[in-house]
Amino acid sequence: MPAVDKLLLEEALQDSPQTRSLLSVFEEDAGTLTDYTNQLLQAMQRVYGAQNEMCLATQQLSKQLLAYEKQNFALGKGDEEVISTLHYFSKVVDELNVLHTELAKQLADTMVLPIIQFREKDLTEVSTLKDLFGLASSDVCLFLEHDLSMAKYSRLPKKKENEKVKAEIVKEVAAARRKQHLSSLQYYCALNALQYRKRVAMMEPMLGFAHGQINFFKKGAEMFSQSMDSFLSSVADMVQSIQVELEVEAEKMRASQQELLSLDEAVYTPDFDVAAPQINRNLIQKAGYLNLRNKTGLVSTTWERLYFFTQGGNLMCQPRGAVAGGLIQDLDNCSVMAVDCEDRRYCFQITTPNGKAGIILQAESRKENEEWICAINNISRQIYLTDNPEAVAIKLNQTALQAVTPVTSFAKKQESPCPSQNVKGSEMENDKIVPKATVVIPEAEQLIAPGTPIQFDIVLPATEFLDQNRGGRRTNPFGETEDATFPEAEDSLLQQMFIVRFLGSMAVKTDNTTEVIYEAMRQVLAARAIHNIFRMTESHLMVTSQTLRLIDPQTQVTRANFELTSVTQFAAHQENKRLVGFVVRLPESTGGESLSTYVFESNSEGEKICYAINLGKEIIEVQKDPEALAQLMLSMPLTNDGKYVLLNDQPDDSDGSPSENRGAESEA
Repeated sequence: MPAVDKLLLEEALQDSPQTRSLLSVFEEDAGTLTDYTNQLLQAMQRVYGAQNEMCLATQQLSKQLLAYEKQNFALGKGDEEVISTLHYFSKVVDELNVLHTELAKQLADTMVLPIIQFREKDLTEVSTLKDLFGLASSDVCLFLEHDLSMAKYSRLPKKKENEKVKAEIVKEVAAARRKQHLSSLQYYCALNALQYRKRVAMMEPMLGFAHGQINFFKKGAEMFSQSMDSFLSSVADMVQSIQVELEVEAEKMRASQQELLSLDEAVYTPDFDVAAPQINRNLIQKAGYLNLRNKTGLVSTTWERLYFFTQGGNLMCQPRGAVAGGLIQDLDNCSVMAVDCEDRRYCFQITTPNGKAGIILQAESRKENEEWICAINNISRQIYLTDNPEAVAIKLNQTALQAVTPVTSFAKKQESPCPSQNVKGSEMENDKIVPKATVVIPEAEQLIAPGTPIQFDIVLPATEFLDQNRGGRRTNPFGETEDATFPEAEDSLLQQMFIVRFLGSMAVKTDNTTEVIYEAMRQVLAARAIHNIFRMTESHLMVTSQTLRLIDPQTQVTRANFELTSVTQFAAHQENKRLVGFVVRLPESTGGESLSTYVFESNSEGEKICYAINLGKEIIEVQKDPEALAQLMLSMPLTNDGKYVLLNDQPDDSDGSPSENRGAESEA
């Protein structure tokens, strides 16, 4: 090592300007060393603090690794292999924490403590001695002690010496010089020693730091043996395999993303397939965004876009940001149909089983609108409770589609004897024998215009009809009724009662063939099946020789009345014997005539109703000829009072008398 610069102690007593100049260099060096030592101590304390933080961090890390198993992940608990691996890592981290704690203690004892001692002992000693030396060698002190003594000594007389005075002054000068010399020697020695101690102070902490790190790594190497190497290798392999799976999945997602983005722009268009949408009518579950109509006042409404989905037999709604959905409507036995609402497209309404209007929703496209209607129809039939709801839905919808597909099965009607009549044809043929010709069945469009609306309720409710006719009708307490509006009931030769349920009515284009009745039956039944309309109003159909009357069974109020002469066609279904229908020609206010077909379901066979209508028409014809009327009356049995014709094929007991206990509403 190079030689150490020193102050000459021999020059301390003389205290020459050259010595003072050299002393200032040593003082500057000591000041620089003090500043550097403070900075070095801060750095070492930072290392020690980081090591302490490392101990706390590894301890916290070990706890967090163990806490992974207890996390309640939304997608399920973590992989068991990952959990076991993290448990092993937690043990390793705990062992490392022990080593880090020991290293922190070594750094405190061998690195931080020596530099603190150097600063507090050596540098502080030099600083104290500097202050003492400065105090002893200051101008004031020199003037007061050494210079004052020297001044006295210089004024001693040469001729008249006083030995006693001279001795005292010399003694005073010597004491002042000794004191200054002592402080100078101590200060010089401290500065010289500092040149050696600073070298030790710089290397000793780093030596302790190095030994602590080496000891840490040695123990770590001893702790982690070959088993740790194999474990780390297996973990690395597992991570590599997961990375490979991630790359494969990322490539698949990129391909799927490109495929999805390459689709036609029609995918983003709300109603791109409005002309011919591909509608799935077999849905038993449905989900998507709909607009819900909310009433905000007497006449004001708002529409809110919400997410709807079906769950079992319930319609659920989940607003954006909500954790779960809430019940909006119970769909069991409900009905749904398209409605016009506020000039908006694709609206439909859900009606409760008791007939109360429910919520109104709006879909964004025709496809969504029809699929929602079909799905709610399927759910309302409780198909979801069956073992195979998809198969049941397909079967029911196939049946409905077959019902709306034009068929020629009704042509069999022409081959079998039936009281169903073409009235106009019978009037023209009379007694002539007309050879049979090939029956040509007209197309459905020739019978009924496409898109013709169907009316499922023929009359007003009985209570409203009572209000309209309260002034002209009286009911006595014995159950007898009188109706001045229909006086022909007393004079009619025919009076037969049937229990029927109204299915529907619709306008038709012709009444030249009974095929128009069969086509109307097909469309009415199909519409009821598609729109899930099961409820029907029960009435009593009174057939007389003059009219057809529909009577409310509870209030005996006449709901509808048709002149028998206006009935131009009537027929019963060939396969479903209880279905019957007739065509009515009625004048319009514009001067023309309208044709409407009415379809009913009867408790008895429809042929009996057709027979009664046919008999009533025959009575109307023979009433013009007294002799023919007499012959008809002789051929027909009468009641005991000779007023009414008794039909040979009497209907069931339920047909002949009104049902007192039967409700006005029934299920199909």
